[in-house]
Amino acid sequence: MARMGGWGGMHGAGGMGMGGPWHRAADGWSDDDLGKAYDHKVVVRLMGYLRPYNVRVILALIGTILFSLTSYTQPALIGWATDRAMEGNLHSLAIIGVAMVGLAAAAWASYYMYMTATSWMGHRVLYTLRHEMFTHLQKLSLSFYDHNEVGRVMSRVQNDVTALQELVTSGFFTILADILGLSVVVFWLLKLDMVLALATMAVVPLLLLVLWIWQQRAKRAFIGVRQTIAVVNSNLQENISGVRVIQGLNREDENLRKFDKVNAANLKASIHVGQLTAVIAPAVEICVALATGAVIIFGGIRVLNGDASIGVVVSFALFVQRFFEPVRELVMQYTQLQRAMAGGQRIFEVLDTKPEITDRPNAPKLPPIRGEITFENVSFSYVSGVPVLHDINLRVAPGETIALVGPTGSGKTTLTALIGRMYDVTSGSIRIDGLDIRQVQRTSLARQMGVVLQDPFLFSGTVRDNIRYGRPEATDQEIVRAAEAVGVHQFILQLEDGYDTILHERGQNLSLGQRQLLSFARAILADPRILILDEATANVDSTTEATIQRALKRLLIGRTSFVIAHRLSTIRGADRIVVLEGGQIVETGTHDELLTREGLYSRLYRMTYESRDGVAASGNGNGQQPFPISASSSLPPVTNDPGNPTIATQ
Repeated sequence: MARMGGWGGMHGAGGMGMGGPWHRAADGWSDDDLGKAYDHKVVVRLMGYLRPYNVRVILALIGTILFSLTSYTQPALIGWATDRAMEGNLHSLAIIGVAMVGLAAAAWASYYMYMTATSWMGHRVLYTLRHEMFTHLQKLSLSFYDHNEVGRVMSRVQNDVTALQELVTSGFFTILADILGLSVVVFWLLKLDMVLALATMAVVPLLLLVLWIWQQRAKRAFIGVRQTIAVVNSNLQENISGVRVIQGLNREDENLRKFDKVNAANLKASIHVGQLTAVIAPAVEICVALATGAVIIFGGIRVLNGDASIGVVVSFALFVQRFFEPVRELVMQYTQLQRAMAGGQRIFEVLDTKPEITDRPNAPKLPPIRGEITFENVSFSYVSGVPVLHDINLRVAPGETIALVGPTGSGKTTLTALIGRMYDVTSGSIRIDGLDIRQVQRTSLARQMGVVLQDPFLFSGTVRDNIRYGRPEATDQEIVRAAEAVGVHQFILQLEDGYDTILHERGQNLSLGQRQLLSFARAILADPRILILDEATANVDSTTEATIQRALKRLLIGRTSFVIAHRLSTIRGADRIVVLEGGQIVETGTHDELLTREGLYSRLYRMTYESRDGVAASGNGNGQQPFPISASSSLPPVTNDPGNPTIATQ
């Protein structure tokens, strides 16, 4: 049992924001996502995360500038040393040698300064973004998760945040260092010999053309890899999650063929990217060779004509190598920029999403409640124009147990979700002890409510921690008493480490019945004033159900409870049964009262016996035959447990 952790509702298919601003391609990436290397809005938002670290930013900038100046100046010193050597000037050679060592030391120190500063900032930005994302996702309403796939949300928290962190850690300052380095090289080339500089840089237009053509092809190739790997991951996740069904239906070979098909598509796309990556480096090297050849030819001519020294030509040859280094780096950084900008855009989309359920300004806390609940003309729609509940009027006395019965889609789970304000009513109001739940702080409401689901959710951790989940301050003695109350204490003691036994993901190392019993122990310990049991006994056997029924007798005492169940034994124990159909209350009363009315409840009850025995049977001992079931009947199929008649209420 979790303190209003959220339960059923409208779970729409489709990707993130189907038809809305979050629409994406099949893998969450579209051409627009990878089309921008610079997004001003993302950069401005990101700068806000760097503002607390102004000193580190300044250190990183200083380190970047010093590194560019020191590391890209060395070819000029080598050229001067060449000229001094030819002149036989040993004193100048010694000074230049010391300067070279000093520049190398300064380059190392500045590089260390900017790398440590950017790494420090990057990891803190990563921490802050993940913290903000997690906090914000906890506040978003259930309607957000109804319309957005969990996998896409996880991608934003993990992959997109990491991409943005990489940009802060190395991207921005690496690009700045490359641009500064390129500027330093151009400065020295023009300063040493403008004519030779122009001849050397004549190859730049060719290089830019090559890079532009390559980038267009690479962009499509990178998109293809991301799309195909997304399909591979999706297929893999589906097969792992459904392995029991796959093995049960002997689908291993067929699923392997399908996986091989999508895996081969990813292989093909990845090889294509590898080929493109292998092309760009030799293309740049050809440009380097052309520029070096120009230096040798034109530089040699100028040396022979007495217009330049040999040292200048040597410097030019070295600067040409340095000139293309930042160009290569910028090409490689381009894709990282695209990925980071796209990730930043998606991150801020999530952070800018407003919860639909919010407290009103200065809303008071809900005081300790008695548990009176009143529905006044309540209507609700998940989607505008498609009503789910119509004009619900119901008063529940404090401590009363209400069983909700009705066909699939009649609105039972939606009704209980509205009590916890997982959604706000479309019209009407819900009052607890006379207070409209929209007028009080939702957290104060949640602290006094609890829910036990059909599929009990246990968290990774110990048995003790899972029982204590709704009341972290509970003592070990209280945990044991809660476990004893639901008859699960002895079972826990038989586990390898007792209450300290580690549960696997969702408690998969326990049976469904055992998980359900732990969830009931969690409910007893949390001690909520209002309790929702949503098909809590639907998937357990008769023996486990008998244990749960004993737990329910204690659990429901003094609490206002809503029980959605199809087990007759559970329904008959309710103070009142509310029958819903088509989003409306069609009947209310006790089990015996509803049977005598020959309404929907009576028909559902009789269908159960007809399904079990294959003959008409009286549900109330008056010998009447069940209502005939026509081919157009909308009533759902019935699930039976021998000796325990059930009423279909899904």
